[in-house]
Amino acid sequence: MSERAPYLVERGPGYLEYQLPISVKLVVDYHGRVPLLRNERDEWELPGGKLEPGETPEEGVCREVAEELGLTVASVDIIDSWVYEITPVRHVFVVSYGARYRDAEDLVYSAEHKELGVFGYDEVAALPMPEPYKRTIDRWRRRLG
Repeated sequence: MSERAPYLVERGPGYLEYQLPISVKLVVDYHGRVPLLRNERDEWELPGGKLEPGETPEEGVCREVAEELGLTVASVDIIDSWVYEITPVRHVFVVSYGARYRDAEDLVYSAEHKELGVFGYDEVAALPMPEPYKRTIDRWRRRLG
């Protein structure tokens, strides 16, 4: 068998299928600012994560935000989707959503991240963060007007 990228799975002779984990992310407009989490690569990222079996993407992103930020979000709108190359052999299909948050719950963050930051929309462009996240934050900002 020849070497191939690990995200290509052979389904039959000569038929390779692109297999990607699905990650759902949420741009939370938290009182006019955006909460972000610092990951193990020292990049800022949106809260969210992988879907669990039987979950809709919307349910998954709401669950992840509750786990990672301590916020109860019930309604989300889809913003964007893309395939993100984490490393040359690790890709993920990302679906981003947006939500407004105006309740009084305080933000917390889970142990899976190094730090929580809450940024103004104008600060996002200068952050060490993958460009697709910056793009989706900007798209949500423009939608909010």
